[in-house]
Amino acid sequence: MNTTSRSPFDLASEAAGRIRHLRPVRPELAIVLGSGLGSAMALDAAAEIPYAQIPHFPISTVPGHAGSLYLQDFEGVPAAFLSGRVHLYEGYDADQVVFAVRVMRILGANTLVLTNAAGGVNRDFHPGALMVIQDHINLTGRTPLLGPNDDRLGPRFPDMSEVYSQGLVSLAHSSAHSLGQDLVTGVYMGLLGPSFETPAEIRMARLLGADAVGMSTVLEAIAAIHAGMDVLGISCITNMAAGILPQKLSHQEVIETTRQVRDEFAGLLAAIVSNYGKQLGAKT
Repeated sequence: MNTTSRSPFDLASEAAGRIRHLRPVRPELAIVLGSGLGSAMALDAAAEIPYAQIPHFPISTVPGHAGSLYLQDFEGVPAAFLSGRVHLYEGYDADQVVFAVRVMRILGANTLVLTNAAGGVNRDFHPGALMVIQDHINLTGRTPLLGPNDDRLGPRFPDMSEVYSQGLVSLAHSSAHSLGQDLVTGVYMGLLGPSFETPAEIRMARLLGADAVGMSTVLEAIAAIHAGMDVLGISCITNMAAGILPQKLSHQEVIETTRQVRDEFAGLLAAIVSNYGKQLGAKT
């Protein structure tokens, strides 16, 4: 994606225009499916738009990130599923990492659900646990808001005192309770990657208040708040972080754990969206 002569807003608007032409659906919410989680959802093949067909859309190079947009009704709510994301460690810049979020906002999405695979820092967690994100710590060293501000995207100084909507956090917990599922709450620390963290870095993360670590999510959340969206974050704890258990870490373990919990994850996401839709109906 060449951003040297055109603004991120103009590029995102062009992408949104192409999507409207291919499938004229206005999503109420957008859902980013993280590593290995795309296979958890029953996505409609007829609603698929490969990222390669959308102008300026960055393409993921990471296994477990399919690279397609699905615009479809989900639990009675018009939704956009982003099956796969891109990361800073792939060589993309911050504007490219959040490009899809900005396109979804231009399409009309008011709420963003961010999902990811994460390493557990909190010793009370276990692989396969689902964690709703209460707050985050951005240690990537990047922000999508660097440089001149474009007021069409959002304000110069967005408030970050409640990045993850506490109303949506409560909705996630009540939805999990209705299913008899356990859902933990924690702070997500975003790091650059792609190497997994060292045991010393995990000790640092714990001292700073992190419950889980990962290589995504934080920039997308910042861009969504900048754009005036409500944000919900859910992490699948795929492994315990370095130094907690006497074993080495691998991306294969991440994919395998998400495969094992995909039914639980899909059920939780369906319940959250269903209850979200009921709240929307009650307001109208």
